[in-house]
Amino acid sequence: MPAIYVILGIVAIILLWGVGMYNSLIRTRQHVKESWSGIDTELKRRYNLIPNLVETVKGYATHESETFEAVIQARNNAVASTGSPGQQAQDENMLVGALRQLFAVVEAYPDLKANENFLHMQRELTVTEDRLQAARRFYNANVRTLNTKVEVFPSNMIASMFSIVQGEFFEVEDAAVREVPKVSFAD
Repeated sequence: MPAIYVILGIVAIILLWGVGMYNSLIRTRQHVKESWSGIDTELKRRYNLIPNLVETVKGYATHESETFEAVIQARNNAVASTGSPGQQAQDENMLVGALRQLFAVVEAYPDLKANENFLHMQRELTVTEDRLQAARRFYNANVRTLNTKVEVFPSNMIASMFSIVQGEFFEVEDAAVREVPKVSFAD
C-alpha cells in the first residue's frame, strides 16, 4: 500500500511539473505576441508620418518624383506586409533605404531643412524610430526567452508535445550601423 502512495506521489509531481512547464511556455509565447503588437503600433505610427513628410519635401523638390514614388511604394509594401517578422523586416529594410534617399534629397534644400513643418515631422519620425527600436529590443528579448525554453531540456519535451515552436526575431538591417566609419585627416 505505501508503494502505491509513493508511485502516485511521483506521478503527481511529474504531472504538476509538466503543467507548470506548459504554462510557462504559453506565458512566454503570449509575451512574444504582446511585444509584437508594440512593434506593430510603432510601425503604424511611422507609416502615418511618411506621407506627410513626403508631401512637405515635394513642395520644395518637385523634380525628385522618383524618390517620392520609391518612398511611397516602400511604405505601401511595408503597410501591406502581414507575414512573418522576417518578411516584415525585409519590407522595413526597403522602407528604410527609401527614406535614406528622401533625406539625401533634403540635404540639397537648405530652406526645406529649416522649414518648421519639416523639422517637426523629422522630430516625430526620430521619436517614433527610437520607440520602434525599444519595442524591437523588447520583442527580440521575449523571442530569445521563448526560443531558449523551446530548445533546452526538459522544457523542449513539453514544447514538442504541444507543438510550441520557436519565434522569429525581428531584425531590420541598419546599413549605417554596419558601415565602416570614414576617417580623414586632410584639411
